[in-house]
Amino acid sequence: MADLLKDVEKQVTHLLRTELNHNFYYHNLSHTQRVVKKTRQLIEGEGLEEQNCQNLMIATWFHDVGYIKGSKNHEENSVLIATDSLKNLNASQKDIDEVCAIIMATKISYEPKNIYEKIIRDADCSHFSSKNYTDISDLLREEWKSTEMKTFTEVEWTRENISFLTQHHSFYTDFAQDHWQEGKNKNLSQLFKTLKKEEKEAKRTKEKSEELSLKKNKASTPERGIETMFRVTLKNHITLSDIADTKANILLSVNAIIVSLVLSNLVSKLDNASNKHLIWPTVIFVIFTIASMILSVLATRPNVTSGKFTKEDVASKKVNLLFFGNFHKMSLPDFEWAMSEMMQDRNYLYSSMKKDLYFLGIVLDKKYKILRLTYSVFMIGIIVSVIAFGIAFQFA
Repeated sequence: MADLLKDVEKQVTHLLRTELNHNFYYHNLSHTQRVVKKTRQLIEGEGLEEQNCQNLMIATWFHDVGYIKGSKNHEENSVLIATDSLKNLNASQKDIDEVCAIIMATKISYEPKNIYEKIIRDADCSHFSSKNYTDISDLLREEWKSTEMKTFTEVEWTRENISFLTQHHSFYTDFAQDHWQEGKNKNLSQLFKTLKKEEKEAKRTKEKSEELSLKKNKASTPERGIETMFRVTLKNHITLSDIADTKANILLSVNAIIVSLVLSNLVSKLDNASNKHLIWPTVIFVIFTIASMILSVLATRPNVTSGKFTKEDVASKKVNLLFFGNFHKMSLPDFEWAMSEMMQDRNYLYSSMKKDLYFLGIVLDKKYKILRLTYSVFMIGIIVSVIAFGIAFQFA
C-alpha cells in the first residue's frame, strides 16, 4: 500500500507539473502538497492510524488534479483521472470508490459524512488560519482573473473573503477547531479592519473623482468650447494666410530674378541680326514672367476699407469691431465705447467673431485662387517659353 501511495504521488506531481495551465496560480502542485501536509497533521491530531488512512491520502493527492482539464467540474474530472490511474495501479474497486467519494467531498456545498471527508475538507481550507492567508488569497484572485475573467476591486475582494469565511466555511474536525479556528478568527478580524480602510479609501477616491469630473464638466461648458473653437479656427486661418503670402512672395522673388537676368543678358543681344529668331521666345517668356509677378502682387495686396462707423452701426450690430480695417480711423473714446457695447452683448460678440471668421475665409479663398492661377501661369509660361526657344533654335 505504501508503494501505491508513492506511485500516486509521482503520477499526480508529473501531471500537475506538465499538463496544468500556468494560469492556475492557486490550484497547482504547491496547493496540493500543502493540503497533503495538512492532511497528515490532521490524521495525527485526530489520533487515526496512518495505515487506515491510505485512501484518504490518495484522495488528497488526486483532489485537484482535474484542473488540468479546466476549472469547470474539476472534482468530477479529478474522479475520472483518479479512477483510471488507480485501475492501472491495480487498486481494488472498493478502494477506488472510497477515494472518489472523498474527492467529491471537497465540493463547496458538501456536508461531510465521515471523519475522512471532514479531514480533507479542513485540510483543503487550512490556509484560512495561516499567517500567509492574504498572500494565498491573492493567488486565487489572480487565478480567477486569468482563467475565468472574474475581476474584483479591493473592496469587493475583501468582502468576498469575509462572506466566504463567515457564511460558507467552518472547520469540522476537533483538531482544526482547537488549533486552527483561532488563526481563522484573527484573519477574519484583519479582513474587517482592511475592509474599513478600503471603504474609506474608495469613498475618498470616489469623492475626488466626482470633484474632478465636476471641474472637468465646468471646464468643458459650451461657452469654453465655443471660445476654443473660434480661437483654433482663427489661428488656422491666419496660418493659411501666412502660407499663401509666403508662396506669393517666393514666386514674386523668383520672377523678379528671372526678369533681371533676361533684361541684363538676353534683351541686350536681340539687336544683333543673328539673334532675331530669339525675339518672340523672349517676349513670350517675359510676358508670362511679368504676368506671374502681377498675380503674386494681387494675391498679397491688402484691401483698403473706410475705417469708420457710427453709433447707429454699433446699435444695429452692423459693424465688426474685431477687424482693424473697420475702426482704424475712429477716435479712441468712440472705439472704447463701441467695444464696451459689444462685450456687454454676448450675441453681438459672437456675431462679430463669426463675421471675422467668415470674411477671413473670403480673403483666404481669394488669395488661394489667385495663387493657384499664378502657379499655373508660371508653369505654363515656363513650358511655352521652352517650346518657343526650341522652335526658334530649330528654324534659326
